[in-house]
Amino acid sequence: MIDKSLRGRNVRVREGQWHYRFNLNGDERSGPTGLEGTERNRKAAEDFAKRKRAELDRYEVRGQQSFAAAAKEFITWCREVEYRAKRNTAERIKTSLASAKEHFGAMPVSQLDAGAIERYKTFRIQEHGVRDVTLRHDLHALSLFFQYAMKMGHAQTNPVKEVTIPSDQDAVRIHVITAEEQTTYFARALEVKDRAGLRNLYDVATLMLNQGCRPEEVMAARKENFNEGAHSLFIAGGKTRAARRTLELTEDSFQILLARMKTPGPWLFPSDRRPGRHITKLQYSHDRVCLDTGVSFVLYDFRHTFGTIQGSVLKQDPFTLAALMGHSNLRTIMRYVHSQQEQRQAAMKSYEAALQRRKLKVVGK
Repeated sequence: MIDKSLRGRNVRVREGQWHYRFNLNGDERSGPTGLEGTERNRKAAEDFAKRKRAELDRYEVRGQQSFAAAAKEFITWCREVEYRAKRNTAERIKTSLASAKEHFGAMPVSQLDAGAIERYKTFRIQEHGVRDVTLRHDLHALSLFFQYAMKMGHAQTNPVKEVTIPSDQDAVRIHVITAEEQTTYFARALEVKDRAGLRNLYDVATLMLNQGCRPEEVMAARKENFNEGAHSLFIAGGKTRAARRTLELTEDSFQILLARMKTPGPWLFPSDRRPGRHITKLQYSHDRVCLDTGVSFVLYDFRHTFGTIQGSVLKQDPFTLAALMGHSNLRTIMRYVHSQQEQRQAAMKSYEAALQRRKLKVVGK
């Protein structure tokens, strides 16, 4: 429960920051104010909420579906119909649409054009500072939304098709976390706890770095998939069939999960806000730690760092690395495998020797 002393008119404190929250035509509107959750900021937060409501009211058009309402309907459809067998996919779409719901709010879906999408791109880049890979995911989720909206009669066209989406090449970015960044980040993350006293960010980031797993694979892990005797964790679901795999745990990873077996419920990472569910995102906590420590990378870079160390430092073969990381093809895994000049020279010398042996066999016949 949220401490009532940390509430105000249409505002409340969550994760150390004032958030606005109010109902507009039956739909809840909520989001961060950017103000630290202190008593002296209460009035400023309430004023922010008042301005936000007035802004949304200006866009309200009777008789037309608002973006927020249509997005809520679309997310339910994703979770319960289209991706009911792929819950992680539905969660990723929900996460990618969160900023669009904040930006478009009560604006009618039918009035959103290419210009509105371009303004949304500007909003994501300038206000949130997102990278190309995140913007690409957001725009693809938005495109899926408009395809659904057209079927439901909420929109006539898909305006996302008229704007430029970052390419795969532009969006692929790998930041290998340095030893210094790692030390600084984890020292601060160790202090970040949820209301139940759990260090979710620290534990998830550690497991990603140690095991190379995706964040959603960790956060959706069930206690029944943890094998204490074998020091392993079975990943039961994922993006592809290859994602379903068994992680051989490092000692740090094992101790983290062993401690989490004592938490209530079936999940290793239970949600303190939604009883009976697991946590689904740690973006705010991660961004806060990065801001406090002066480092700059995304949470997913812990997985990239695992892959790069395995592939380029330890020279792990691509087939084993693909199995460790749950990739279904080698094309993706090759981003982590970078041969050095010495390796290439040794490979050519071995090949030359093999050719010589073949020649000797031919001459000897």
